[in-house]
Amino acid sequence: MMIRIVFVIVTMAAVCAAQGYPVKVSSPDGQIVFTLTQAQGNALAYEVSYKGQAVIAASRLGLDPQKQPPLSANLAIATVLPGSLNETYAMKHGKSNPLRAHSNTLLVMLEEQGGLARKLGLEVRVFNDGLGFRYRVPQQPTIRELRLEKELTQFNLAREGDAYPLILAGYRTSYEDSYVKLPVTSIKQDALVALPFLAQVPGAAWVAVTESHLENYAGMYLKRAAGRTMEATLAPRIDDPSLTVIRATPLETPWRVLMISDRIGALVESNIVLHLAPGSRISEESWIRPGKTSWSWWSGDYATDVPFKYGMNTETMKHYIDFSAENGIEYMMLDEGWSADVGGRSRDLTKTNPKIDLPAILAYGMQKEVGIWLWCHWTFVDLQMDEAFPLFEKWGVKGVKIDFMDRDDQDMVNFYHRVMKKAGEHKLMVNFHGSYKPCGLRRYYPNLMTREGGMSLENVKVSNRVTAGHNVHLAFTRMLVGPLDYTPGGFSNVAPSKFVPRYVNPTVPTTRAHQVALYVVIESGFTMLADFPGAYKGQPEAGFIMKVPVAWDETRVLSGHPDHHIVTARRKGRDWYVGGITNGDARELKVALSFLPAGNYMAELIADAPDADVEATKTVITRSPATSATVVTMKMAPAGGFAMVIKPVEQEPGERR
Repeated sequence: MMIRIVFVIVTMAAVCAAQGYPVKVSSPDGQIVFTLTQAQGNALAYEVSYKGQAVIAASRLGLDPQKQPPLSANLAIATVLPGSLNETYAMKHGKSNPLRAHSNTLLVMLEEQGGLARKLGLEVRVFNDGLGFRYRVPQQPTIRELRLEKELTQFNLAREGDAYPLILAGYRTSYEDSYVKLPVTSIKQDALVALPFLAQVPGAAWVAVTESHLENYAGMYLKRAAGRTMEATLAPRIDDPSLTVIRATPLETPWRVLMISDRIGALVESNIVLHLAPGSRISEESWIRPGKTSWSWWSGDYATDVPFKYGMNTETMKHYIDFSAENGIEYMMLDEGWSADVGGRSRDLTKTNPKIDLPAILAYGMQKEVGIWLWCHWTFVDLQMDEAFPLFEKWGVKGVKIDFMDRDDQDMVNFYHRVMKKAGEHKLMVNFHGSYKPCGLRRYYPNLMTREGGMSLENVKVSNRVTAGHNVHLAFTRMLVGPLDYTPGGFSNVAPSKFVPRYVNPTVPTTRAHQVALYVVIESGFTMLADFPGAYKGQPEAGFIMKVPVAWDETRVLSGHPDHHIVTARRKGRDWYVGGITNGDARELKVALSFLPAGNYMAELIADAPDADVEATKTVITRSPATSATVVTMKMAPAGGFAMVIKPVEQEPGERR
């Protein structure tokens, strides 16, 4: 399916000149209101309300260039341009398809009174589920090149409430850590908080802070300034840590995004990060195919049912190709070790490890109609992409998994964009592992299938931090902003009390039903079956994960809270898939199927067995009729879950409805 703009409607009211503060713009439904105003010292500021309740109290705006005063105070309004946008577009994969982006807009041009007489623009788009704003810096005599030390952007939460920050050790680490629950004012002022940042404003709304259209700029984080105020901080440049961004003007910054709703599930359902990104930059997209993949790395070269020694060798890779082909899995991933070692940890991506016959593997995959992906360390991609990517295309490789970036300073952000452009030129799909959070890049480069930017199942090999509670946190934090390369599917399930990390043949501290449910709860256009083929052989639950889609037409969160559980329903065509997971506590829920259209359905349910708290691999699988009036009682074991597929019952010829 080609991505295309179905319709775009842009309306702009007449330009208003010399208007004073405040300036307001509201969402199409009128429930979210953004107000541009001034704070103490005539500093540029904004406020946000939801259903008449304050969500963001007066928060400073502005930029702080090197060797110049901050560009924030004494800014008079020169022009105001209100308007609206209403567009529908399609995506290759994601939470829903097609997508509608309807917003009211505002462009305010400001001029500094006195001093350097600098100019600054603020652009705002307000949707029914949140808003985005960004700075525009016109070309001007005093700022021909923006050498930015920091942004002055703040997010002053209107009331004290609980937050769920991901606190990182620094700007050059992965996002692979645990989310914690803290009152906002308990976040230490020197703590570096990753995006997205979720918090509750009691009596008003849930709010998540993130960014969109991160291009030729530094990634944004938050630090608590004082009280309930979270302040933007940007990743420093590698060549000059006193600066964050160096760019010629004119320029636009990334969108600073606020997702807002009194129903937390609406944040999970939101596509606002995509709405604020530009359209596709790839002209021909028929080769872009979301799908699932087998993967040999996670099991640690473990097998129980093959006559050869598992490892990075031709026999093992063909075995995984056979597994994919037999189960309708589109791809097979070759992880670290396929490329030639040229000394130390250096690799040549244009040459093959002599232990494997890559041409034979690629030919075998083509024969079996299984596409091959290759893992690459980012440093070698940076050095060799101009040579390697055309070669990969010639070989018939379908995609590349690029790993260990663990940065989002301006230079690294530009690396991502160079990769996506070059990969698109050579018909390669991309998975960024060891990455920062999604910022809408896959809308303008739809060959981006997924990325990490979160602690995923691979960490059970080395730690006990990937708990059921962590998975629930992921659903309400990292999953707000886009696909996650979580690598689900561990079938060696044990009770949390029995879990011990091990690198080879790892176990998983959740029930089997919980792992199956993750294929619905965790969204990704390129989803792995983490375990080795023998782990799935003869297991009745495996059929669900072989058939579950990876691209969705509609997503609804039926219930949940970051503290305890989530139930997510996703539709593909006329079929619905429902996944529910709980934290470390047992839970009983009533799940209403009222989202189903009128008609008769058959529901197949994979649920925790009564003794799944002890024998975590055990499930109960049932089939029963269903309609929109059906209410299903779900009993989840500690660290448990359930998964359900609901299909319409086809009408017999001549049968009356």
